[in-house]
Amino acid sequence: MRSEQLEYVATIARLGSYRKAAEELHISQPALSATVRNLERELGVDILERGRTGAAVSDQGRELLPLIGTAIEAIDRVRQVANQQHQVTRVLRVGTVNAATVPLVTSVMRGFRRDHAETEVQVLSAQGDAIQKGLREGSFDLGLLNYLAGDDLPPDLDSKILLRGRPVVVLSPGSPLAKLSVIDIDALLSEPLILMRAGYLMHRYVHRLLDGRQPAVSYTTDGAEMGKLMVAEGLGSCVLPSFSVTDDPLVRHGVITWRPLSVGHTEIQMVLHRRRSGVQPRGAQDLHALFLSEAAQLAETTPAAA
Repeated sequence: MRSEQLEYVATIARLGSYRKAAEELHISQPALSATVRNLERELGVDILERGRTGAAVSDQGRELLPLIGTAIEAIDRVRQVANQQHQVTRVLRVGTVNAATVPLVTSVMRGFRRDHAETEVQVLSAQGDAIQKGLREGSFDLGLLNYLAGDDLPPDLDSKILLRGRPVVVLSPGSPLAKLSVIDIDALLSEPLILMRAGYLMHRYVHRLLDGRQPAVSYTTDGAEMGKLMVAEGLGSCVLPSFSVTDDPLVRHGVITWRPLSVGHTEIQMVLHRRRSGVQPRGAQDLHALFLSEAAQLAETTPAAA
């Protein structure tokens, strides 16, 4: 039993409608229904009765509803007290798939430090599944993940799209590919290719892009930052989201450059996640707000790469 399951039931009971509850909770109606059904199966009780005119609380549900409300209040109170106790010295943990652009993260950390000098922020690299699990279990406060447009976002997490970009080819200014205005698949495969390890979004994207074709020489690494450093050392080119090179120090100093792809214009989204339920610590709320505001400014300079 999870706290968000109880909150979902309480919201449906209050509004009398799955549709209205899904809109208020900002999740899809099928995901809401599935979450409630899982809770009902776990308890062995039908809490809600579904009908053409909406949702009504069952006889058994009416007995449980006051207890559900009490449980939600108790969970929120625990979080409030813990937040007050650790508001100043709390350690905040941000999970990232390591493609979250150096300018975005550094500007957010710099701004956060001005108002939270005594709060330690740990930026930890992990794969997407581990970050989502850490958010649910409380070992991460915020998570930065990349998705392809159309991918389903986890319904039990609060999600905000920070940046939208396109796949681009990151390469050395001395590479023959730098003479091209756009790069097609044949050109991409003409020199060594630096790939992301399996489990990363860009691994899935490039695998689909190449459609079974293989580069003659390739390397595999974790995350965009190491990929860019390998490009800077002349080991090959790398396909990354355009926001990974926006205002990047290596681009500003002419160490690496980028070119758009002639194919594969799928949008890539950087999404900021946090737990949907409960009261967030003040520091986590401020950090979340900073990511949104700094990303909005960075988005104005993100290459369209279309």
